[in-house]
Amino acid sequence: MIKAIQRLDHYLESFTAFEKTAAGQGLPWLRQLRRNAFARFCEVGFPTAHDEDWRFTNVSAIAQTPFLLGGNNRARPLQLELEPYQVPGFACQLVFLNGRFAPELSSLGKLPVWLEVSSLADQIVRNPGVIEPHLGQYVDIRRDAFCALNTAFVEDGAYIHIRRSAAAEEPIYLLFVSTANDTPTMGHPRNLIWAEENSQVTVVEDYVSLGGGTAFTNAVTELVAGDHAVVSHYMVEREHVHSYSVSTLRIQQGRGANIASHSILTGGALVRNNVHPVLAGEGGECLINGLFIGNGRQHLDNYMLVEHRSPHCASRQFYNGILDGHAHGVFHGRIVVHKDAQKTDAKQTNRNLLLSDDAQIDTKPQLEIHADDVKCTHGATIGQIEEDALFYLRSRGIDELSARRLLLLAFASECLDRMKPGPARTHVEALINRNLLQMGDSAPDLAQDLSSSEVERNWSEIG
Repeated sequence: MIKAIQRLDHYLESFTAFEKTAAGQGLPWLRQLRRNAFARFCEVGFPTAHDEDWRFTNVSAIAQTPFLLGGNNRARPLQLELEPYQVPGFACQLVFLNGRFAPELSSLGKLPVWLEVSSLADQIVRNPGVIEPHLGQYVDIRRDAFCALNTAFVEDGAYIHIRRSAAAEEPIYLLFVSTANDTPTMGHPRNLIWAEENSQVTVVEDYVSLGGGTAFTNAVTELVAGDHAVVSHYMVEREHVHSYSVSTLRIQQGRGANIASHSILTGGALVRNNVHPVLAGEGGECLINGLFIGNGRQHLDNYMLVEHRSPHCASRQFYNGILDGHAHGVFHGRIVVHKDAQKTDAKQTNRNLLLSDDAQIDTKPQLEIHADDVKCTHGATIGQIEEDALFYLRSRGIDELSARRLLLLAFASECLDRMKPGPARTHVEALINRNLLQMGDSAPDLAQDLSSSEVERNWSEIG
C-alpha cells in the first residue's frame, strides 16, 4: 500500500506542475476535464490481473517505474536521424517528440482549405470552441485507467479535420518519436480526428524510438466519423524493446459510416493495443484488422471492444499473431450487440502462429448479444508452421530458411490483403517484410524444432 501511495504521489507532483504550464489552463472546461480524469486515475490506480480486461497482462513494470513527463528536446533528434522515417506519397508528415509537436521536423505542405491538420495544442490555444464538443467526449475514463491518465495530461498530439463531402487522396502521416533520456520518461499523445459527413481520409500513426532509454507512451486517439464518412486508420507500433506502449483508438461512427482500423505491432517490451469502435448510426460498417509479431520476451496485448448500438450494422475483426522465442501474445475480442441493434452482422477471427515451444498466446473471443435478430460468429486458431507445407516447398528446391520465410509472409499477407492499395499499405508492407526477414534470420534452431516429433499438431480450434 505504501508503494502504491508513493506512485500516486509521484504522478500528483507531475500533474500539479503540468497544470501550471499546460496549454489551455485558462479554459474552465478543459481544466475540469483534466482534473476529473486525474481524480479518476487516483481513485482506481493501475489495473491488475484481477480486472477482467487485464487478466492476461501484468502492468506492474509500468506502475512501479517513476516516469517523468518527456519534454520536446530541441537538441535532438537531428533531421538526419529522422531521414529513415521519411515516407513518400503522403500529403503531410507531422512529427511529435515525446508526445509534443516538433514543427521544425514536420512537413505540412500545401493543404487544401477543406483539410486542416495541426497540433492539438495549437487548436487549444487558437480555436478551443471547435474541439470542445469532441475532446474527451468518447473515451471512457471510468472504464480505463490509462485513458484517464492520458486525459489528465491532455495537451498535444494531432488534430485532423476534414470537411463535409471532401476526399483526401493522399494519406496523412503522424510520426511519434520517443527519445532516449537518462531517466524514464512518459508521453501522453492525444489525437483528435474529425471526419464530417461524406468525407474520406486515411491517417497513419507510427510510433518509433530513438535510443534505448526506458520510455512509456500512452496514446489516445478519438476518431469521429460523420454520416457516410469513409476513414482508414493505421496504427504502427515499432518502438524499442525496452519501451512500454499503451494505445487506445476510440471510434464514434455515424449513419452509414465505413471505418477500417489496421494495427501492426512489432516492438516494445510490453504493448497494449485497445480498439473500441461504437457503431452508433444505422448501416455503419467497421473493419478491425491487425497483425502482431513478437520475439524474445515481448508481451503484445490486443483488446478489441466492438459495440453495435444501431440496427443494420456490420463489423469484422481479423487479427493474426506470429510469436517466437518467449514472446507472449494476447487477443481479447469482445462484441457487444445492444438491444436496439437488430440485423447486426458481426464476425471475429483470431489466428496465431507459434514458432517456438516457449511462445505463448492467450486468446479470448467473446460475444455479448442483447438483440434477437443477429448474425454473429467468433473463433480462434493456434498452431505452428505446417510441416506438409514446409516439405512441399523444400521438395521444389527451396532451401528451408527461404521456405519458412515464404510461409510467414503468406500468413502475414492475410492482414495486408485487407488494406486498400496506396502509400499507407506500401509503407506497412515494407515494415512487415523487414521484420519477418529479421525474425527468420534470428531463429536458426527453429528448423530442428519443426522436424522433431513434438510438432505433430496443426491448427487447434477454440470457441
